[in-house]
Amino acid sequence: MCDEGEESDSGERAHLSESPSLPLAVIFPRGSPSSPRPLDLFSSASPLLGDTDPPYLASSECLHLSPENLELGVSTRFTPPKFHQSTEGAGSPLRPDSWRDVGYDHYDAPVPKWKGRGAESSERLQHRGQRPQQAPELQDYGNHCSTELRDTEFDSETRQSVEAMNRRHTTLREKGRRQAVRGPAYMFNERGSPLTAEEERFLDAAEYGNIPVVRKMLEESKTLNFNCVDYMGQNALQLAVGNEHLEVTELLLKKDGLARIGDGLLLAISKGYVRIVEAILAHPAFGGGIRLAVSPLEQEMREDAFYAYDEDGTRFSHDVTPIILAAHCQEYEIVHILLTKGARIDRPHDYFCKCSECVEKQKKDSFSHSRSRMNAYKGLASAAYLALSSEDPVLTALELSNELARLANIETEFKNDYRKLSMQCKDFVVGVLDLCRDTEEVEAILNGDVDLCPPSPYNRPCLSRVKLAIKYEVKKLGQILRSPFMKFVAHAVSFTIFLGLLVINASDRFEGVKNLPNETITDHPRQVFRVKTTQFSWTEMLIMKWVLGMIWSECKEIWSDGPREYIMHLWNVLDFGMLSIFVASFTARLMAFLKASKAQQYVDMHVRDEDLSNASLPDEVAYFTYARNKWRPSDPQIISEGLYAIAVVLSFSRIAYILPANESFGPLQISLGRTVKDIFKFMVIFIMVFVAFMIGMFNLYSYYLGAKYNPAFTTVEESFKTLFWSIFGLSEVISVVLKYDHKFIENIGYVLYGVYNVTMVVVLLNMLIAMINSSYQEIEEDSDVEWKFARAKLWLSYFDEGRTLPAPFNLVPSPKSFYYLVLRTKCCLIHLCKANGRHHSNELEMGKLNSQAKDERFSSRPGEEFTQRKSRKHPTRYQKIMKRLIKRYVLKAQVDKESDEVNEGELKEIKQDISSLRYELLEEKSQAAGELALLIQQLGDKFGKNTTRQ
Repeated sequence: MCDEGEESDSGERAHLSESPSLPLAVIFPRGSPSSPRPLDLFSSASPLLGDTDPPYLASSECLHLSPENLELGVSTRFTPPKFHQSTEGAGSPLRPDSWRDVGYDHYDAPVPKWKGRGAESSERLQHRGQRPQQAPELQDYGNHCSTELRDTEFDSETRQSVEAMNRRHTTLREKGRRQAVRGPAYMFNERGSPLTAEEERFLDAAEYGNIPVVRKMLEESKTLNFNCVDYMGQNALQLAVGNEHLEVTELLLKKDGLARIGDGLLLAISKGYVRIVEAILAHPAFGGGIRLAVSPLEQEMREDAFYAYDEDGTRFSHDVTPIILAAHCQEYEIVHILLTKGARIDRPHDYFCKCSECVEKQKKDSFSHSRSRMNAYKGLASAAYLALSSEDPVLTALELSNELARLANIETEFKNDYRKLSMQCKDFVVGVLDLCRDTEEVEAILNGDVDLCPPSPYNRPCLSRVKLAIKYEVKKLGQILRSPFMKFVAHAVSFTIFLGLLVINASDRFEGVKNLPNETITDHPRQVFRVKTTQFSWTEMLIMKWVLGMIWSECKEIWSDGPREYIMHLWNVLDFGMLSIFVASFTARLMAFLKASKAQQYVDMHVRDEDLSNASLPDEVAYFTYARNKWRPSDPQIISEGLYAIAVVLSFSRIAYILPANESFGPLQISLGRTVKDIFKFMVIFIMVFVAFMIGMFNLYSYYLGAKYNPAFTTVEESFKTLFWSIFGLSEVISVVLKYDHKFIENIGYVLYGVYNVTMVVVLLNMLIAMINSSYQEIEEDSDVEWKFARAKLWLSYFDEGRTLPAPFNLVPSPKSFYYLVLRTKCCLIHLCKANGRHHSNELEMGKLNSQAKDERFSSRPGEEFTQRKSRKHPTRYQKIMKRLIKRYVLKAQVDKESDEVNEGELKEIKQDISSLRYELLEEKSQAAGELALLIQQLGDKFGKNTTRQ
């Protein structure tokens, strides 16, 4: 006996005997434990009949049960219908016009132990979680042959084997029923109406790609519901699409009223079945492309569940359209097909948009609204969509990358997702750049569409794409740049001279000053001491010129880039702070000099004594004759000296700006910059802990001023000093000891001071060290890329036109400056004249021209007028190059996808293809056998007629 699903071997289990006088019989050896049941000859694995089951086995007309046999429990007589000519030639080895006898086991049960197709369907229905229904009389959809079952005697050994197998099959069936009731299928028991045996067979055929059965049932059956669903709510179309049966899908799409077409499309897209997607899109339901432009949620709002998986909704997110899903799956061919059909991904509104649509979605379900935005951005950031939907994919990817990076700081719930998408856009740009094969293509990527850029008088590249890449931190682009060396050297040398002047300005005090703070030294007795100390030296005058030159350079940069873009660079902020402090220092010094000069003028006009030490002077004049130790703390000269010291430190720290030009110092400077960021993060926790203990210790010891061995913690200032230097081990434990016998206060002080040292020194400082090590390790792992990106940012600052001369030579007006001044004045006059000439035109035309004049008037570059006049009728050289590069990128992506290792899903697809091919071959075999039988019959008839004539 063979189990269901196993193939029975006719060569091992039975032999065919045939004689001229006796009907053909299939005789099985007596006592063979492998003797098949009668159904095994008609099972889907039978080599005699191929892959079709005779549905008439479930019919009650074929069973003739005599009362005697029912009472005695003996064999049952089976009378099959007549064997038709059309089925006799279906590859069966049985000869026409002969009786077929099949011997089978003698069962003791009052009914046959085998079951027909109806019983099999009933059992499968139990496994699918549905209730079996009495099947109507079935039609014959397969190739069948008639058989006759006769009683056969078997010995006791065979009987015991059969009984054991029957018990095992009964146990398995009962287990299957229990699993259907209590297993995973239990939750789906109430989904849909029960299936008939015909519908069950139809779904099986659609799932396994049995094209002949599907075609025959769709054409001939009058009672078939082709929209029937299984226990999971899937209809025949969904099963066929999920198993990649293109022919079955095409047969189903020809039927009017077919349901779940939209879900079938989404399923085909998710699995990458391009031909099935094309077949579904050719359906009239997608005529006009309206359904491709709306999401499943919008379809549901229109009471049209076109994309629904079942009555509960779609299998994907309700905001995912076909084009978004194809972009998520990186299916280039499908994205191209959908784009040609008119499908597009709409860019989400701004996050802070207050339109009625956004407000309603946010109020209804904020999380769903954010998820829909995320899904849309995933589609927009897909390499497949970027490459195929945009005329300038590089520009689109850079702008989208910047937008996603901005959203990562706004929508913190999806911060990592947005950062990943931003990096994905940058990788796309770098991937396109890697495919460049010559200098022309590289220049096209770096410069963008040069036909839209204003012409440069020096024939320099505009490098618009490189500027965007640096702005949006596409670090992998840094390795392809080269700088104008002389401009960089000129600015570097100029700044080095400026630093040298700062050193020379302090050189006269290297060995100390001549006078002490309590002494005054003057050039002559009538000279006011402060006049000598506030005069500007020649080095200070040169420093002031350098500062003015750098201020002018920064002003030009703010004018060209704009204030917002200017402050986005930290080095610009450092320069602004450094120059501001220099200006404040020199201003305070100048104020002190002017006041001292007034005092000197008063002495020259009103004092007659030769020695000012003996003269009687007003207080406001006498103050400027005092030594340094008597100056007020708010004296302008003291403030000037303090600000000057800070400015000098900032000036030398700016050396780090040019360090990335060197391969050795560049990575170190980057690590230092990252360390500074970590220190700022650490300062938040540090200040919180520090302030907490400072206020606590001050409240504890503020009442003991003068009652301690040192003034620690008695004032806020002393509390700050003690706790700060305690971090470096420069404070003593005696700071918490009192002269009085207040042990409770001392103990509290010991505890707080100890907890502070443990928290700050042991925990927070080690945390800071760990953060610094982590940052350095990140830089070290990718030091080459980080260094090249930093060097690219440095070089790019010297690519722009203007700011050619370094400070202080840029203070001298150049002929180029006069040329630009005249050019801008001319443009302004022309625009004003045009605006006056349009005053009497009609309102609509005037509005259009004025808006255009406004755009031109506020353009930041004189050459932008050239951009507006540029004709766009024919593809530019940039567009041709970009099209060529994108084609290479798509081909490379497809090759990489095909070269991946075969996964489990692809193996399943191969199995499904083999299954479909199997059914097709069986159909062709059946047709060929029928034609051969008909030909043999015709030849036999013709031969018989010739014999009769003879």
